[in-house]
Amino acid sequence: MTSPLPASPAPSAAPSAHPVLDLAPVIPVVVVKDVADAVPLARALVAGGLPAIEVTLRTPAGLEAIRAVSGEVAGAVVGAGTVITPEQVADCVAAGARFLVSPGWTDGLLAAMQNSGVPFLPGVSTASEVVALLERGVREMKFFPAQAAGGTAFLKSLAGPLPQARFCPTGGIGPADAPEYLALPNVGCVGGTWMVPEDAIAGRDWARIEGLARAAAGLRRPVSAGATCR
Repeated sequence: MTSPLPASPAPSAAPSAHPVLDLAPVIPVVVVKDVADAVPLARALVAGGLPAIEVTLRTPAGLEAIRAVSGEVAGAVVGAGTVITPEQVADCVAAGARFLVSPGWTDGLLAAMQNSGVPFLPGVSTASEVVALLERGVREMKFFPAQAAGGTAFLKSLAGPLPQARFCPTGGIGPADAPEYLALPNVGCVGGTWMVPEDAIAGRDWARIEGLARAAAGLRRPVSAGATCR
């Protein structure tokens, strides 16, 4: 199967995250506490129609969970979330991460992500941060924390002066307000946790998670419908 993501770009190419934003309307933001849960959880999400999966580094199991999903789950495009240091960038790519997500950025972190050879979504919450990234050639960004930082009203206000910027809003978004974000022209997808509730993971209720993922995948048909991932 072919993948819409760059296979092995030169490190200096700073690959666009555009294909990541178009894989599905929602990127699940996953916190894995037990590595043993990573593979069945990812399989449930993929089966439900959500191939792009952001596994955060918020727990000690995060990096090994990325490695497990990358090696064992067909169809998953696993990314690393909560990336905040250049060292984590290198570790995540070595573990098999196909994209990187940060809650914010510094010049050092941005340089590491640009040189990583994989797509990335640096976090922004102000117009100045968006302009600074555009100046550096970055057009795809994470808007975080979305609800607390102004929500859809903020993104609507950016669409006029900064139409070249495209976002994945994350933070406080649920199934009720996700469609409002997805209707915006500068939003490619949203990030959320509602399809991976803690009690379902703790109870290993993969069928429930698959059902929630399927409902999330149906919020909007992805732009690249029909594309497959390896």
